[in-house]
Amino acid sequence: MLKSTLRWILSIIFILAIIDFAYLLSIWPDWDSYKQGRVQQSSFIKQYVADRQQRNWPRLKWTPKPMSKISRHMVRALIVAEDANFYWHDGVDFEAFQAAMEYNLEEKRFVYGGSTISQQTVKNLFFSSSRNPLRKWHELVFTIAMERNLSKRRILALYLNVVEFGRGIYGVEAAARHYWGTSAAGLSASQAIQLAASLPAPVNHNPSAQTRFFKKRVRKIARYF
Repeated sequence: MLKSTLRWILSIIFILAIIDFAYLLSIWPDWDSYKQGRVQQSSFIKQYVADRQQRNWPRLKWTPKPMSKISRHMVRALIVAEDANFYWHDGVDFEAFQAAMEYNLEEKRFVYGGSTISQQTVKNLFFSSSRNPLRKWHELVFTIAMERNLSKRRILALYLNVVEFGRGIYGVEAAARHYWGTSAAGLSASQAIQLAASLPAPVNHNPSAQTRFFKKRVRKIARYF
């Protein structure tokens, strides 16, 4: 009886694994199309456009730019704020994840997820904000594949062009224009730090809101400049 039940469970797991594998193949991106050229709209941007009118949100602000037209201060601020080991890990930083979870436990609330820039890029480009464990598994598979197919510089370019910096404000160029009337290339160190500080929750914590949480993040990032 026990062996029969075990075989039945293993069969179900195998079938589910085959179904999941087939699903991954059906949504698998053409990585070559992401290696260079203009950045494509992310799934988050597409969803925003679809929901905007129904929710009475402001129009989309999004103007992708190549890395050559993004301030070096922005790149440094992003890495300091979001993923200090970006250039050394292969997409997943287990030490950072552990540290984030320990901080969340101390605060008794979920503040940081511990995701790397690569993981966040994959989530923005291909998935959603759902906390479904299966989606997290798919995100991990995509992250490993992206790290093997794209350069670190290209991953940064993708992230900086699709990440949200406020309601309807996607990408560093749109953010620079919205908050300071300048270009992504013209961002100062102070401005870049403020944009990076907004990333955990940009709709509520951003250069316009100047919340206590936001100011604390700004001070923390500024210590490394």
